[in-house]
Amino acid sequence: MAPMITTVDEVRSFAQGADDAGLPIIGVMIETPAAALQAELILAEVDFVSIGTNDLAQYTFAADRHSASLASLNDPWQPALLRMVEMVTGAATDSGKPVGVCGEAAADPQLALVLAGLGVSSLSMAPGALAEISRSLAAVTLDVCRRAARAACDSDSPSSAREAVRALLTT
Repeated sequence: MAPMITTVDEVRSFAQGADDAGLPIIGVMIETPAAALQAELILAEVDFVSIGTNDLAQYTFAADRHSASLASLNDPWQPALLRMVEMVTGAATDSGKPVGVCGEAAADPQLALVLAGLGVSSLSMAPGALAEISRSLAAVTLDVCRRAARAACDSDSPSSAREAVRALLTT
């Protein structure tokens, strides 16, 4: 899997090198807005993609994730970030290819529901978070996840996205 892809030419170059090396399955990380915006074209060249939510947030909001004063912009519940994820998962669904998420977003039990509802097919997280995420996903239907995703994406802030999902899950 290639990180920090920004153009389709980079994907093609990586895919050719991987093919030359005899690698049977290749994927790329979607970590930049440029890659998210070209997800359909990128997915035509690879077998899967994985969204790096930490980097995607940092580059989407032009906010250094090591800057405490900009931490709110790097919140994985940012509706604009979730809409970018939705853009990528839509392209993945259309292409019939899987899309994963890695980053701290995958380890948040409620956000995992949103990501599943957006069409994310795999979540990569620290082993310690696995049991809680499994319980969270097992407790709901895919329809509930889809409604949670819509509520979060239609929100206007991370706090309103969290609250909308929380309210949906408690009704």
